[in-house]
Amino acid sequence: MSEATTIVRVPVRLTVNGKSVSAEIDPRTLLVQFLRETLDLTGTHVGCDTSQCGACVVHLDGVAVKSCTVLAAQADGASVTTIEGLATGGKLHPMQEAFRENHGLQCGFCTPGMIMSAVDLVARFGPDLDEATIRENLDGNICRCTGYHNIVKSVAAGAAAMGSAEAPRAAE
Repeated sequence: MSEATTIVRVPVRLTVNGKSVSAEIDPRTLLVQFLRETLDLTGTHVGCDTSQCGACVVHLDGVAVKSCTVLAAQADGASVTTIEGLATGGKLHPMQEAFRENHGLQCGFCTPGMIMSAVDLVARFGPDLDEATIRENLDGNICRCTGYHNIVKSVAAGAAAMGSAEAPRAAE
């Protein structure tokens, strides 16, 4: 006879896209799995299972992370922003709009991670980004469809738009 296996569950509480969420989860649950499978936020993609592609990038307490490298339990008490949390009031975030306007996507699989990385890039370096800085900092995001030209163009346009959107608030 075999012994009954006890399934261990741990509580996790996070703020995801501005909303408080909690669940009892397997302690081995990755943040990307929690977002996709528990919360049904499927904009965060799993592309490689090796943390190489960047399709799973989210913001954890304001910093871009590959959510396939973080256990959901490690994020307990944190604030997470996913691609679904960028748009507000039915209006796309300036970076999302820039990707749409500048054809920064083809199949769209890498796009959420690219956009989340790009928003983080602007937060770290400001809105005046040159091509070399953009390319260097998107190094951990892989696109299998494009030659990155329109992605770089989109990030530059999105960064400029984010800078313009912040300018009126800074003057107040």
